This record gives sequence, C-alpha cells and structure tokens, in this order.
Amino acid sequence: MKKRNIAIIVVCALILGVFLYGYSYLNDIKTVKISKEDKDLGIKPKDNYKEKDKDNKVINIALFGGDGRDEKDVSRSDSIMILSIDKANKKLKLSSIMRDTYVDVYGHGMTKINHAYAYGGPELAIRTLNENFNLNIRDYAFVNFDSFEKVVDTIGGVNIELNESEVREINKHIKNSSIKTPGMNHLNGQEALTYSRIRKIGNGDYERTERQRRVIEEIFEKGKNIGITKYPEVVDSVFPYVETSLTKMDIVKLGTYGLTNNIKTLEQNRFPKDEHSHGEFIGKVWYLVTDLEETEKQIHEFIYEDSNINQEEEALN
Repeated sequence: MKKRNIAIIVVCALILGVFLYGYSYLNDIKTVKISKEDKDLGIKPKDNYKEKDKDNKVINIALFGGDGRDEKDVSRSDSIMILSIDKANKKLKLSSIMRDTYVDVYGHGMTKINHAYAYGGPELAIRTLNENFNLNIRDYAFVNFDSFEKVVDTIGGVNIELNESEVREINKHIKNSSIKTPGMNHLNGQEALTYSRIRKIGNGDYERTERQRRVIEEIFEKGKNIGITKYPEVVDSVFPYVETSLTKMDIVKLGTYGLTNNIKTLEQNRFPKDEHSHGEFIGKVWYLVTDLEETEKQIHEFIYEDSNINQEEEALN
C-alpha cells in the first residue's frame, strides 16, 4: 500500500523535548536553507496576525509529510500540518490542513494545496500557506514515515479506540495482526502506521486526519512518561528521516523551551471546516473548495485566540 506520510515524527520529537538530549544527535538531520525574506515566503507587510501576536508569543512551523526524501524525488506533501508553539499559554497547537484544499499557488494558479511542494519545494509550500491563510511561517520540517513504527514501538505502543471497519482495514494489510475486535486496542508500530494511513472507509480524508491527530495525542501522552533514558532511542529512530530549515541552535532552543516550561497541553484542529467547504469536480479533478477568508479567520482564532499578548514575554532566544 502506498505510504501516506504524516508529520507525526517531527511532532513527537518536539513535544518529547528530545532535541535537548544531545547536540551531536542533530548531525543526523538534513538541514536545508530557504529564503527568510518576507516576499519570498508570502508574508504580507501588514498582516492582521501581527495585531494578534504583537509580542511574537506564537511560533508557527510548517510540517510536511511525503513519500520522497532523496533530492531527486519530486514529492507532494501528502500531509500538511502547522505546529504552533504558544509561549504565552505554554501549549502546543497542531492544525491539519486538508491536502485537497483548493488554493492559489504562486505561479501555478488555483490547484490542490499539496501540489505546492512538488512545484517548488518547501519554500513554495510555506508561501502557499502564508498567502492563502495570512500566516507568518518561516520554517518547516519534512518527514519520511519510515521511522514511524520504531517510534511507536520505542514508547511501548499506543492505545486507540477502533471501530469494526478500522479493524478490518488493519487486518487487510497486516498478516497475523493482534487486532481482532472493535473497541480499545493496544497498537504496535506497524498497526499504528496502518491505522494512520486508512483513507478508504468512513469519510475519507476527513477521518484520516482525525486518526492522525488521535495517534499524535496518544504519543504525546505516552511521551510525557517514557523517561529520559528512552530519549536517545527515540531520537535515533526519528532524526535520520527529518529535513528542516531550522538550525541546530533553533532546535535546541525549542527543545529546551519545551522542557523547562513543562509544556503538557496539545490542542488539535482540522481546516477547512465542514460548514465552510465542499467537494467539487473542476476540470474532471476533485477539489475541496472552501471559503478562504472564513478558513483564514478560523485558523487565526485557533492559533491566536487565547494568546495573552499583555503577559510578560517569556524569551525563547
């Protein structure tokens, strides 16, 4: 079955604080330089997010998941998420963006948002997010899903409530799976991977993103209790499959901030919302058409609504 990679790996690494464990581990990460210019990244000079976040208390990082890792590969970002680090409230927020969302991609016109990565790599993909949703993303991480099984197994598996159709799909793709009945089940890495890929049952890609966020939530909960002795093993499983525009020092600062501030809250959401979007064939291609202005508003409300810009700034630098 074709891999549909997601950004869970990077999220796990960030929220577990493993970036702090050892600077030498960061040598396994592929660092990619991209433009930091506002114009190149689609950051508008007078964005309304600046009014909501005057003290820069929210850091937004784009997380992309795809099939390719080699420089010669051309990969669509099959999964797109925005990780928001809310320093004012000491919480993480994860926004899933539906990959079929119909948006304007600079130089290519209206098309699916996941095409941007294939057309122009991470820089154009970031620009597409910023221009369509009025954001200020400057950095990204791209992950390959090959290490996902190891990560889940390292933390001892995850507990997930499964319905009958999900059990059937898992068993269809895994011979001798231990998952036999609906209800609460303990999934190992391979089972969690298969569960996260399920798309052809229920409400298609909508439910797939829900499954992904459910797994992230479980990893988050398990990660808070695995103990520091497990960190090297998790890091070793994750970092060789990550590329990012963040520098080593950026990564260490983020990890240090997560640990020293004891961040234990992860909020998740999916955009666009059902009430402001619909599926539509345009030129024989299916797109998720949305009210972009309303979706921008809802994304901003989720990311910034409870950021108290009047609090004393907690320096990340």
